[in-house]
Amino acid sequence: MAIYHFSVQVIGRAAGRSAVAAAAYRSASRLRDDRLDRDHDFSNKPGVVHSEVMLPENAPEAWSDRERLWNDVEAFEKRKDAQLCREVEFALPREMTQAQGIELAHDFVQSEFVDRGMIADLNVHWDVGADGQPKPHAHVMLTMRSVDENGFGPKVRDWNRTELVERWRERWADHVNERLAELDIDARIDHRSLEVQGIGLEPQSQIGATAQRMEAAGLDADRAQDHRRIARENGARIIADPSAALDAITHQQSTFTRRDMAMFAHRHSDGIDQFNEVMAAMRNAPDLVELGKDGRGEDRFTTRDMIEAERHLHRAAEMMAERERHEVNDRNRETALARAEARGLVLSGEQADALAHVTDGRGLGVVVGYAGTGKSAMLGVAREAWEAAGYEVRGVALSGIAAQNLEGGSGITSRTIASMEHGWAQGRDVLTARDVLVIDEAGMVGTRQLERVLSHAAEAGAKVVLVGDPQQLQSIEAGAAFRSIHERHGGAEIGEVRRQREGWQRDATRDLATGKTGNAIHAYETHGMVHEAASREQARGELIDRWDRERQVNPDATRIILTHTNAEVRALNEAARQKMRDAGELGADVLVAAERGARNFAPGDRVMFLQNERGLGVKNGTLGTIEQVGAQSMTVRTDDGRDVAFDLKDYNKIDHGYAATIHKAQGMTVDRAHVLATPGMDAHGSYVALSRHRDGMDLHYGHDDFANRDRLVGAMSRERAKDMATDFEPARDYAERRGITFRERVERVVEIVRQVPEKVRGIFDGLRLPAEGGQGPERKVEEDPEAALRRARGRALVRHARAVDAIFAAQEQGYKASPDQIRELQEARQRFEEVRPYGSHDAEAAYKKNPELAAEAASGDARRAIRALQLETELRTDPSLRADRFVERWQNLHRASDERYAAGDYAGHRAARAEMGNMAHSLERDPQMESLLAGRKRELGISFDSGMGIGRDLTLTFGLGRGRGLGL
Repeated sequence: MAIYHFSVQVIGRAAGRSAVAAAAYRSASRLRDDRLDRDHDFSNKPGVVHSEVMLPENAPEAWSDRERLWNDVEAFEKRKDAQLCREVEFALPREMTQAQGIELAHDFVQSEFVDRGMIADLNVHWDVGADGQPKPHAHVMLTMRSVDENGFGPKVRDWNRTELVERWRERWADHVNERLAELDIDARIDHRSLEVQGIGLEPQSQIGATAQRMEAAGLDADRAQDHRRIARENGARIIADPSAALDAITHQQSTFTRRDMAMFAHRHSDGIDQFNEVMAAMRNAPDLVELGKDGRGEDRFTTRDMIEAERHLHRAAEMMAERERHEVNDRNRETALARAEARGLVLSGEQADALAHVTDGRGLGVVVGYAGTGKSAMLGVAREAWEAAGYEVRGVALSGIAAQNLEGGSGITSRTIASMEHGWAQGRDVLTARDVLVIDEAGMVGTRQLERVLSHAAEAGAKVVLVGDPQQLQSIEAGAAFRSIHERHGGAEIGEVRRQREGWQRDATRDLATGKTGNAIHAYETHGMVHEAASREQARGELIDRWDRERQVNPDATRIILTHTNAEVRALNEAARQKMRDAGELGADVLVAAERGARNFAPGDRVMFLQNERGLGVKNGTLGTIEQVGAQSMTVRTDDGRDVAFDLKDYNKIDHGYAATIHKAQGMTVDRAHVLATPGMDAHGSYVALSRHRDGMDLHYGHDDFANRDRLVGAMSRERAKDMATDFEPARDYAERRGITFRERVERVVEIVRQVPEKVRGIFDGLRLPAEGGQGPERKVEEDPEAALRRARGRALVRHARAVDAIFAAQEQGYKASPDQIRELQEARQRFEEVRPYGSHDAEAAYKKNPELAAEAASGDARRAIRALQLETELRTDPSLRADRFVERWQNLHRASDERYAAGDYAGHRAARAEMGNMAHSLERDPQMESLLAGRKRELGISFDSGMGIGRDLTLTFGLGRGRGLGL
């Protein structure tokens, strides 16, 4: 699971910071600081795999020297409280190689910062955590003033706008997701806050392992502490309520694997002990449902909430399908058909059947239609029939451009689903029994959102018609709700393609819709429409040349260039625009500070609007041609024939519109399409890209992306359809029967065991639910569960002790634990936690005090280890004993610290002080312990009351910082 982290801070002199020092630390280099007259040497700092200073146009070349650049910044800023630079930090996907991560960071910095006029000092860190997992991230230090060949100018206030930071956050998510898809990596990130996503966890900063060794002149150590604090607090929240983690995981996927859980736990925990606790909490969460193995043989899981959402979705659909309140009589239907024929529209047999289906009176209609089959035209006739019968017809779609296309093709007044739901929340535009709601591109709507809409419609008695194609682009959020509803309730299917004018191209579209992508590509290849080149760059050039020739031959035809990523869209836009410039078809350029960076626009340019704006009547994806443009305003003639004029200071969400991403093209129809294939494409994107045209399509690719045609077909045929929890038998049983799951049966056994007298249960109480390698559904837990539980706990204790003892032995010989030893310890902890909550935690606490106990238990004699473990359990669960132990340990550490200092053992002194700091800071999240220690200040050496808590009083009294912590 790729991690989203994107933070912005200002490095300022008011906080005593130096831009030169910060740059030296981030680049792991030695830099001379002229203002402070000292060297900052971090050349021994590990983990920095790439450093470069990136200059915008017209910036002095001398500033490519990092030392010169930041010394000049320091010299130019005179104020004592000057803001020196802005730093952006973002996490790189650990699923990428170093080379891929560096390229990703470079491309993003170039497009979002350098192209805007900022100088960017980019440093990529590839740290490795204590658990052996990579923690790749990038630091970007940005200048804050305008730059030209003469040096710095005034500060650019627009770069401080809050909405610009939000744009950067969103663009980073888009940039990463595009590249992950292009590299065929099955991971995605979400830029929205956890709160907006409905996830009860605190957003966390990304700090590498080396942050623990930061010096004051570099990155502020408080950020590393804050990182660990948030991770620890999130871990505590998950341990207390694992549903928070499961909700987050199922936000974009209905089902998940153990690896998904482990990646999430690693992000939201502090240290291996808490990681194990978080994993145990998730594995043993009451909401977790085991689904069995998927097609790749991996165990998959979901949550009861996800199953409940799917159950409510299907229940709402069933309620509407059973109702017959919206019938349209034959006279109204025939009148609508006659009007359509008078306009020259004659429905095919399949379209007529679909019309009869959606107007038959039932509360639910489902129409599955291939791309270009005339779904919107059929809906236009249905609209007239519904309105003649006295119903109000509304249309919605996930995106603004899809809603606009629905309205343009059918005449149904349409908006986005988000806008409609927002109105409902405000008590506006709620549905009634006289409403017919048409949901277009329904295959892109996630399960939870569609469930909310259908439940509202079912309660209101409204009719809903779902229209879409499960094979086109998939939903961003979890689920395949449209496909699932169609499988359960059936519907009308329109397979006769009408968009393409030639029969063989209509056949190719049907092949794309039915998963026969290779057949479709072969057909286009046979007709000379598939073009190979030595490289992507050459393929791009040939595509633009062909686009230009076709444009000149057929100037009145509509056309679009399509590709998978925004980076390629920009390159294609620039190349196409240059052809227009060379042909003399563009007016004078005007430099516009557009949302995606400075762009030259001219009369005659094709443009695309990037954000819905009701006042202008444009949607995200609306295309048009510039008629007039100046420094302050622009007038665009949209493709639907409207003139849209706007001030650029109010609306600058525009870009060149010669090329577009495939995602923005869903619902689009043009005379001719030109497609550049890249590795991130799949069967769904291929279907959309190769079916937008009426007259023809040209597909280009380079051999550096696809070595041969078979590789091209393989990539464009990849199936990435989303699943539903109820695709699996256990979830269907739960949703349909609401019966007791295996996990619930085990919970009942746990209750029985807990009622057994203490002397029978022994010390290992608290059975946890089974996980990997645990008890399977076939095992009869009814057969003496107490004895089986005791045996399982005994085996887990011995295995764990052997793993701990092996690491102790390695450390005694001066070696670090090997990866295999660490892996075995983690697995042993996991098994122990499954049969005894906190078992490994309590055992390790005992072994740290007396390592001999681990050796004894490892040899099979666990008697003393069991007694010590009991004591640690009592200390953990009995607050008064915990307080006694805290005071005792504090006093011992304080005494040891003084003795080591007096003996000249400064390393030992610092170690003891660091552990005291850890103890003091641990109280910040333990109010119960703070309360118990309130009356024991004298024993702890505290002589005052700051009013800020015992932990803070200890820190102030002894001048403590937080240590690095101790672990096995």
